[in-house]
Amino acid sequence: MSILNHVSRNELHQLQERSDLWASWMVIANFSLISLGFAVPVFFDNWMGWLAGTLLLGSRSLGLGVLVHDAAHYSLFTSRRANEWTGKWLFGSLPNVPYHAYRAGHLSHHRMAGTAEDPDLAFVDSYPANRWSMARKLLRDVSGINGVKNLAYQVANFRLKDQLPFLVSHAMLVGALVAFGHIGVYACWWLGQIFVLPAVMRLRVMGEHGAVKDHFSSDPRANTSTTRAGPIARLLCAPNFVNFHVEHHFAPGVPSYRLRHLHRLLKSRGCYDGWDCEASSYAAVIKRCTLPAGSRGTQHGHRRAKGALSNMQ
Repeated sequence: MSILNHVSRNELHQLQERSDLWASWMVIANFSLISLGFAVPVFFDNWMGWLAGTLLLGSRSLGLGVLVHDAAHYSLFTSRRANEWTGKWLFGSLPNVPYHAYRAGHLSHHRMAGTAEDPDLAFVDSYPANRWSMARKLLRDVSGINGVKNLAYQVANFRLKDQLPFLVSHAMLVGALVAFGHIGVYACWWLGQIFVLPAVMRLRVMGEHGAVKDHFSSDPRANTSTTRAGPIARLLCAPNFVNFHVEHHFAPGVPSYRLRHLHRLLKSRGCYDGWDCEASSYAAVIKRCTLPAGSRGTQHGHRRAKGALSNMQ
């Protein structure tokens, strides 16, 4: 189904317009939250302050990953060069997401969406899962098991040419924290990577393609899902409008900061009538991805995910 069945070419062109002002605001907002993540345990040096800092930094690592995604589509800034530079050096550096490798894999996902060749199917192939399986997945995330596996994978696959932005950004971060006399809070970044990022990443992945109607349909309303997100969800697992995923697959060239408007436009014109492609919350996503008690369902998980996120299975 073409998006032009519901919006005009002129409307689509307007939606695809990129704004350096909007992009700059998103950069400022994300790095302000990262700064807050380090500041909270400095000013509130107790377990609650450290927990808040860890949650902020772990979830904002996902936020930076979403900005890498937007830059990979060249849909954030007006300049292609600005998208490439920020994607590599500004967004992908702290969370160690090599920009060019990510871009190649993600664009393959868009080209192959709705087919058995979609490389991202391995991340959601095990859904819906039975209750015990879902509980084990979430427990591995919040216990740090999957976070440690992610870090071990990154160490084992370290390549200087790919990880140079990571080294530079962390050297600058450590230098800044030393200069302010609070190097100890650097640990919050790694606590977030180990105990928070795997869980919020799983929720994002499940919200986008977990237990959807038909992975092998060419219609985004069947192979993708959008999730409504309140303030807490937007802070933790749906940063930078990433929850509007059906809309993104309908029109990948539309900047993330215009996806909410596209969602409202498509909904007002009946695009989603009769389709179950929007979850009311991330709790609803977990329910959708979990089989009812006593149900054995079908066998899943025959595809094996590769890379730092292989534990999404």
